[in-house]
Amino acid sequence: MHETGREAKRMAVGSIVPRRLIGRTLKQLREQSGVPAVKAYRLIDVSPQTLWRLETGQPGTKIREVDVHALCRLYGADEDTTAALIGLIAETKSPGWWHDYGSAVPSYFDLYLGMEESARKLTTLHLNLLPGLLQTPSYRRAVIWAAYPGMPTAEVEQRIEISAKRQQRLQEPPADFSVVMYICESALRWSVGSPAVMAEQLRHIASVSKLPTVSIRVVPLGVATPLPLIVGTFTLMEFPAYADSRLTEPPLVYVEGFTGALYLDKPGELDLYKAAVRTLRTVAKSGQDARELVLNIAKEYE
Repeated sequence: MHETGREAKRMAVGSIVPRRLIGRTLKQLREQSGVPAVKAYRLIDVSPQTLWRLETGQPGTKIREVDVHALCRLYGADEDTTAALIGLIAETKSPGWWHDYGSAVPSYFDLYLGMEESARKLTTLHLNLLPGLLQTPSYRRAVIWAAYPGMPTAEVEQRIEISAKRQQRLQEPPADFSVVMYICESALRWSVGSPAVMAEQLRHIASVSKLPTVSIRVVPLGVATPLPLIVGTFTLMEFPAYADSRLTEPPLVYVEGFTGALYLDKPGELDLYKAAVRTLRTVAKSGQDARELVLNIAKEYE
């Protein structure tokens, strides 16, 4: 596929990334121009909260061409920048596939799915639960029942369908998508569901690790550094580079909690997580060594 074709495919999967691009650019323009926020939100007749939602790319916020034009004039943006932002507005109206699942997707995870679907590379660390992109239906079902014992069966199955659709990205060409997953041995040994569920799950991980898009790296128990415990579970997302740098989403780190999530994108924050990844690389098993460790633990469950 031609490079611009790949760009169009990634940008068309949902509205999250173009929303963030528009919002971040408008915020940068406002701050560079010295225009106070109050003047901006009064110009387009919205509340301070709505301007914040616009500038942070929040889902559900209506982006109108007339407002973008007005803000660009107010901020003194050049014609090329204005045209680039206007061109992105149509992309904000393309819902992602996960929107078909309605309330089965929490609002904070709606944003994550849009970013994951657009990412070129993911680098993750998992302490106690295995990555969603690797979870079998049986393992995923056990996780959901543990967290939400009263959830209706239909919604549980919807969430499992969502996981399956997310995992389709693992079949893409490596040039379009790849993932490096650091998994602590504790996650392999923490029993979720029955021993049969765990054995199946670990054998699945060993199998998926052979895909060209996937690199599984296991951090053994007893490594010299407690860094994984300090850093905690996270996902570092990197996005495709575009010919027009204004259409390139910068990296970010996603940290999920029980009731919400954090999205970290400040340079200092990113530097810390990238440094953590470099350290993890020196202590983790990879390739065949990682597969053998996973399969040996699978045998213990059997």
